[in-house]
Amino acid sequence: MNYGFVLPGGTARTAADYAREAENAGWDGFFVWEAPWSTDAWVSLAAAAMVTERIRLGTMLTALSRMRPWKLASETATLDDLSGGRVVLSVGLGAPDTGFAEFGEVTDRRVRAELLDEGLDILTGLWQGQPFRYEGKHYRIEPVDFSATPPPLVQKPRIPIWVVGAWPRPRSMLRALRYDGLIPAVMDKGQVRMGAATPAEIAAIKTYVDERREQSGPFDIVVEGTTPGDDPDKWRELVQPYAEAGATWWIEAQWTAPDQESVLERVRQGPPRVD
Repeated sequence: MNYGFVLPGGTARTAADYAREAENAGWDGFFVWEAPWSTDAWVSLAAAAMVTERIRLGTMLTALSRMRPWKLASETATLDDLSGGRVVLSVGLGAPDTGFAEFGEVTDRRVRAELLDEGLDILTGLWQGQPFRYEGKHYRIEPVDFSATPPPLVQKPRIPIWVVGAWPRPRSMLRALRYDGLIPAVMDKGQVRMGAATPAEIAAIKTYVDERREQSGPFDIVVEGTTPGDDPDKWRELVQPYAEAGATWWIEAQWTAPDQESVLERVRQGPPRVD
């Protein structure tokens, strides 16, 4: 299992400082959150890339429905080059209560799903280079005919993409299976249940993935949670069942931390390794 830390807030300088601390403490990934109006995620990750060498860098997560896919393709490819191939892109429908309506973004779930699907098509298509043409319901793209240098892409065949999948909805799960990882969102009575999937649900998801995924190559199952960094027995009790169930990433999320100092302390305590 790999272990990542998601920064609950702060400036780009905070991201750089904490990413360096996370790398020194042995974390495998460092992530930032992204909202319509907040510290820019990609500037923050670029700052983090400049002061680290090993740790993977990404978002948790990017709501692709409110992005220009070609702009995100440029940002991710540029960061992949800057970091030496350490980018992970996490995408989903996003949380509308983070300012979607206030900034005129689409809030309808069905339309956001359409924009997500088309955005992923465009993103992966542009990463492959020109000429690229796309005709969808929401986007139409023609090949460019000017001599722009294409953004370099270090990772092959592409930057890994983790997709939020609503478990057990087949259509949502199928979307995730086309890419490189799954962030499960468990549905309960038609609504997303708060909190992470249980280890039993992760085991069921792992079986589902193994039976239905057609592409070859690694596929991540990502779990988000909180562990006490000063109590190895307790964190093993929390994390070990997920590792045994088939989760490949544990993302430490200190969303309710009282202050930045406590977040930094948890970063420095290191990942809750059970392997």
